Amino acid sequence: MDITIDIRDKSFKKERGVVHVLDHVYFHIDDGEFITVIGPSGCGKSTLLKIVAGLDTDYDGSVYIGRQKVQKPSVEQGFVFQEHRLFPWLTVEENIAADLSLNNAEIRKKVDELIDIVRLGGFEKAYPKELSGGMSQRVAIARALLRKPSVLLLDEPFGALDAFTRSHLQEVLLQVWAETKTTMILVTHDLDESVYLGNRVAVMDTHPGRIRHLIPIDLPFPRRKTHPSFQKLRQKVLREFETISEPPTTL
Repeated sequence: MDITIDIRDKSFKKERGVVHVLDHVYFHIDDGEFITVIGPSGCGKSTLLKIVAGLDTDYDGSVYIGRQKVQKPSVEQGFVFQEHRLFPWLTVEENIAADLSLNNAEIRKKVDELIDIVRLGGFEKAYPKELSGGMSQRVAIARALLRKPSVLLLDEPFGALDAFTRSHLQEVLLQVWAETKTTMILVTHDLDESVYLGNRVAVMDTHPGRIRHLIPIDLPFPRRKTHPSFQKLRQKVLREFETISEPPTTL
């Protein structure tokens, strides 16, 4: 579904006064679009995701998914954290099903399909301790997708992974997006990742957090990071950071 974000103010009360985290953050996301959000630490990227997820409702403004105003967490908003948060006592397939029964034929079919999509065939009976970090994140993504959310929110899901695993999971996520047509918003610190995955890159400024610029990434998939067109857009995004004190990281 399409998403309309209109956050006029998000603040936290501190002992020394009020800290304005987000200020006049407004943009519209089309149905099936992949948006990446990039900005320095403390600019409110994760807070923005939590508001869209309905995990934080203490702000001035509104978020609509389709025609439905977001007022609390629901199955419409899937969320993938940087930490996979799998249940250690459950197998891969049980973690994906979570509180749903694998004895249900429809659930069983959906879980099997998702295991195939995230490339975990053969590991259905494995426990989290037997998985790599990248495999665990694939389980978390599959779990978030099981209930067919209208939007999948990803808060730096590959931030703790090595460069090779990160690159591999970027490809897996693009495959998931292509097959499910789910609207996605991914927060990242990595400039290359933002350009590689997104239809548009939302560059955030800080103190308070604002959308500095929305940059269209008019490149066909699959993309090559070494291609001149990719490098040109990368430089365009990078220029937006020239007046921000903390630069983004790169692979």
